[in-house]
Amino acid sequence: MNIGLIGSGGREHALCKALYNSKKINEIFCFPGNAGTLQFATNIDVDILDFKKILSLIKSYRIDLVLVGPEEPLVKGLVDFLKREKIKVFGPNRYAAKLEGSKAFMKNLCFRNNIPTARFKICNNKKQVRDFLNKCDFPIVVKADGLAAGKGVTICETRKKAIDVSNEIINGKFKSSNKLILEEFLDGEEASYFLVVDDKNFKFFGTAQDHKRVFEKDKGPNTGGMGAYSPAPIINRELEKKILSKIIKPTLLALKKKKSPYNGFLYVGLMIKNNEPYLIEYNVRMGDPECQVILPRLKTDFLKVITSAIENKLHKIKMEWKKDKSMTIVICSKGYPGKYKKNKIIKNLNKIDLSQKDFLFHAGTEHRDGKIISNGGRVLNITSTGNNFLKIRKRIVTIIKKLNWKDGFYRKDIGWKVINNQ
Repeated sequence: MNIGLIGSGGREHALCKALYNSKKINEIFCFPGNAGTLQFATNIDVDILDFKKILSLIKSYRIDLVLVGPEEPLVKGLVDFLKREKIKVFGPNRYAAKLEGSKAFMKNLCFRNNIPTARFKICNNKKQVRDFLNKCDFPIVVKADGLAAGKGVTICETRKKAIDVSNEIINGKFKSSNKLILEEFLDGEEASYFLVVDDKNFKFFGTAQDHKRVFEKDKGPNTGGMGAYSPAPIINRELEKKILSKIIKPTLLALKKKKSPYNGFLYVGLMIKNNEPYLIEYNVRMGDPECQVILPRLKTDFLKVITSAIENKLHKIKMEWKKDKSMTIVICSKGYPGKYKKNKIIKNLNKIDLSQKDFLFHAGTEHRDGKIISNGGRVLNITSTGNNFLKIRKRIVTIIKKLNWKDGFYRKDIGWKVINNQ
């Protein structure tokens, strides 16, 4: 079987490695991939939003199944396009992908189906923003409606800050939409719950906790994610039952009623307050960097999971997981999430000593003239597994120090909350 994998991040490197371990796969093609995926796949340089070109390449390389990694092609309808051409593809259709593509769509779905979430106001212009802010409590959360690469959410302590952030969105900072959501600030602990879903069933696919803020102790602006760990201990059995009954099942049922059943990975972003779950966001794909801590813990053949979902046979497989904990730390270009320089050479990759419990996942890298070059904000992920989060983090930091990439930076405190409590 030949597999096509759409994307170029650390998530796609992790997906590629997991697929490579399956004996039924003949060849993997990454569109466009990165310097790390070259270890397992053939990289094809193509714009992931050029659907016609992707279709042509799928036919040329006789690809049997396509897995879509990032959100933008899903939101813009790549799955619908490929299915019309009779291509097997794993991921939600365009309507279901609006769960991530439009926060207003997601919040309205919650409102109509009594799904617990923060109170909110959808605003289309500056007057609506000012009127609402005149009568609300602070802090308040301002969210861009459309896709924003993980950078469209700002917690605002004052009315002035909220107005400034709202004006930026309305003035077109995020090209996907100038609509925004003003949302109640929920003070609790964040966690992510993952599912793999077919038209009729779903299976648990791990828990994780991401670290969005760029600086240690969760300070500074939001990023795509600076690191993560799995599992998330805060999600106990009682809480999981509430997540399933109050959030996930009503969501999937609502989509079925619209004749648009969900099929793909579903990332449920939660805020836990007094052991009650509140839906903060949906992502319609695996998280990045959460994917890099979940897949190393999976024992079940990953290809079998994907094909079972496509064929609506998830109920027939048993999901098995390793007992190990896992953690990843993201190494970023200096200046990220603001302005940063690309084309920086990454040396010493051959000097780092990785055990069987350690993984190096490339993200914003490319292979050029025999060298590994940075070409993004989030550049590398060092992942490790074990039975103690503190020991795992120390191991990862040791590896990063040996890499000694002068043009990068990272957070040294990933997992600080769980480590303080263990």
